[in-house]
Amino acid sequence: MRSVGRWEAWSGRLALLAGLAIASVAQAANDPLDSTGGNEPIKAHFDSLTHQTRVSGKVAPDLCFSFTLPDEWRLTEAGLKAIVTNADLTVGLRSAQELRDMPQSDLATRDAAVLQQDYEQLLGRPAQSVSLSSDAGATRWSATWIDASLPSASHAMTVETLIVPLSSEWVLELSLSGVDTQEAYNGFAQHLLARLKVQGRPACRS
Repeated sequence: MRSVGRWEAWSGRLALLAGLAIASVAQAANDPLDSTGGNEPIKAHFDSLTHQTRVSGKVAPDLCFSFTLPDEWRLTEAGLKAIVTNADLTVGLRSAQELRDMPQSDLATRDAAVLQQDYEQLLGRPAQSVSLSSDAGATRWSATWIDASLPSASHAMTVETLIVPLSSEWVLELSLSGVDTQEAYNGFAQHLLARLKVQGRPACRS
């Protein structure tokens, strides 16, 4: 039987995550990408003609990335927020240096292992299920916790992050919340990954 102290701690941690989509994703474990290795903030520009938002960021002088999102999104302290829906996108970076102590064979799976550790420390218990899959050049990490105090009918919460290797030194973490269904999330992920570009020094100058 759980002690009262452990149960209250667990309930408090759950309250922090109660707003996350049950069937889809949560914010990345790292801080949002409000600045990168080159101290360049993430940028977002809405094009009213195409009804798309272009997002770009610089990781280093010779490494930058960009992608487009459907409709209008605006920068927030936590990342990006859609104007016409409740969706939020957190954009994070993690360096190979941060992942050097992990035993996995590649950066993406090392990053997934660190995400797993971060969430398990936050929630105070291991996930009941964890999965890794490939998705258009990205690794999709997801983990599910089940507890009777969760507000969903299934009493389950699943968090998910798309991990994209940008180089041998950096991975990009993309985490979406506020999406109603797994089908909607899958469509959004496919749209984003199809439009994600990783660029070198000439493009990073613009």
